[in-house]
Amino acid sequence: MYTLFSVDDHIVEPGHVWSDRVPARYREAAPHVQEADGREFWVYEGQRQPTMGLNAVAGKPREQWGMEPVRFDDMIPGCYDPVARAADMRADGIFASVNFPTLPGFGGRKFITFADKDLAKVCVEAWNDFVLDEWCAAAPEMFVPMTIVPLWDVPLAVAEMERTLAKGAKALCFVEDPAALGVGSWHDGTWEPLMRLCEESQTPVCMHVGSAGSSTLDPGTTPIVEIAAAFAHTGRAAVNVMCSPIPRSFPDLRLVWSEGGIGWLPAALERADRQWERHGYWSHLDATKPSEVAKRNMWFCMIEEPWGLTTRHYYGVDRILFESDYPHADTPWPHTQKACAELFADVPADEVAAITHGNAEALFHFPLAVPAGTDTSA
Repeated sequence: MYTLFSVDDHIVEPGHVWSDRVPARYREAAPHVQEADGREFWVYEGQRQPTMGLNAVAGKPREQWGMEPVRFDDMIPGCYDPVARAADMRADGIFASVNFPTLPGFGGRKFITFADKDLAKVCVEAWNDFVLDEWCAAAPEMFVPMTIVPLWDVPLAVAEMERTLAKGAKALCFVEDPAALGVGSWHDGTWEPLMRLCEESQTPVCMHVGSAGSSTLDPGTTPIVEIAAAFAHTGRAAVNVMCSPIPRSFPDLRLVWSEGGIGWLPAALERADRQWERHGYWSHLDATKPSEVAKRNMWFCMIEEPWGLTTRHYYGVDRILFESDYPHADTPWPHTQKACAELFADVPADEVAAITHGNAEALFHFPLAVPAGTDTSA
């Protein structure tokens, strides 16, 4: 059995997350579940969202994909129940998991849109308390505590990060392009206080593809284009950060990119370095090439990517992480072991161990707890 540490899975929030945690005066406006016409809806600030669990298709045959869940009973319990999730993970050889939000958006961006920012703040805090006190507490040896911050206010973001770190958070869930949301950029100094805190506390900053919103595509295209071209979205965002002052100001900052793959890295880094050198004089750029920043500050993730795996030595085996993406359509679950056997068939055992779990254990300061008697030979 391959011993796996997944750095990209997703929580489908159960209906009580905000109802149980926000002050009474906010309960009607905070996200809560209502039922109508045989469907369940998230309702918040007078808006209604029909999708209960974005792309939560784990456990369904592919012939049934395409319809987003409209009720919790459209999903298997592991989507929203941490005890069931932990059991699903263990059954497939996954012994640690980093989980992104669903309703708040992959980086918590939804709460920027709330008209009442006091409500938005308590909703951020409620999600974090749910993750720390309920989700991760259900299987503390399995779930890596990762929290979000109020993206519209940097001092509030720093304060919330400090609060959650004190409660045991080990990672920050952030957006790959804050400028797209109008909340400062990687280049203007806005986020330096938060990134300084993450560097000082050795807290990885985890950014999921699409966390700042979808790219602009032909509205008539098939939805798979967005998924198939995710590497391009991640590549642009990652190169932007490589060329920004943030990783140069904070050389020990840990930046983690989920679900963008790794196969594109050689071409992107080669081109970024070439442009950096050609345009460095008039742009007043420093001598640190984008590829040097990437190999020092950045970790990239892969699911089933045989071509990408052939490029692993160019970027560095110690900077590649495994992801499961449960319960989304990209996940190999419940056949993760079979997928890994095919993927890693010709990879040396020490490199397999690094990519499948060792790198993540060191990055998140989260050693695996593999049950006694588990066959971890692969």
